[in-house]
Amino acid sequence: MHSNRRAARSGIPMKVVAVVTAAIAAIAVVIVSLQTGGGEATAGTTAADGSAQHGAGHAGTDYSGATAAEAQGPQTVTEVDRTFLVKVRQAGLWEIPAGRLAQTHASSEAVKRAGLHLLDGHSKLDQLVREDAKILGVELPNDATEEQQGFVAQLENAQGAEFDRLFANLLRSSHGKIFATIAEVRASTQNDLIRRHARQANQTVLDHMEVLEDTGLVDAATLAEVEAAVSPK
Repeated sequence: MHSNRRAARSGIPMKVVAVVTAAIAAIAVVIVSLQTGGGEATAGTTAADGSAQHGAGHAGTDYSGATAAEAQGPQTVTEVDRTFLVKVRQAGLWEIPAGRLAQTHASSEAVKRAGLHLLDGHSKLDQLVREDAKILGVELPNDATEEQQGFVAQLENAQGAEFDRLFANLLRSSHGKIFATIAEVRASTQNDLIRRHARQANQTVLDHMEVLEDTGLVDAATLAEVEAAVSPK
């Protein structure tokens, strides 16, 4: 109103005044819109950044993995778990030497091949059992049992075909018995490390039984002995 009066006094046509006024009003609307939109965009960006930062912070303090397991405290190690680790250790203490003897005393290539599988498999298992025993506080022996040492002595005193047959049957009998033990431990243990160890031992022992059977020298009497040893009493 006042602008129109001033324009009238100055001699500016009213139509021109109306056009200019409308243009100014339109520009004002655009400026307000841009400011509002920019504010929303900025707020949205801030919110997104805030969410990202919160998410990163949450991920950095999420202890649902290994830390959660640690928070539960040390896992139970039963007498069965301890005995299992000891048996795996003792198996390696005589079967690794037996595998070496196969390379020098055997006449059959299949027996030598089985010996190499024993060397490789039990070397890896022995490393694993020593690592797990240290973590779980289980004391391991450094010597095979007297019976196992006797097996090695028998193999040392044999050569050629005699060695081949003795090796195949002694080792197949031993692996068959511990294979059954591994299954029992894996089925019942509550300890994650023992479960992992039993899984690895199971795969290794199964491989060894198969390569020993591939020699064609395993007797039916040996399998019957294993069956009698592992059958429920």
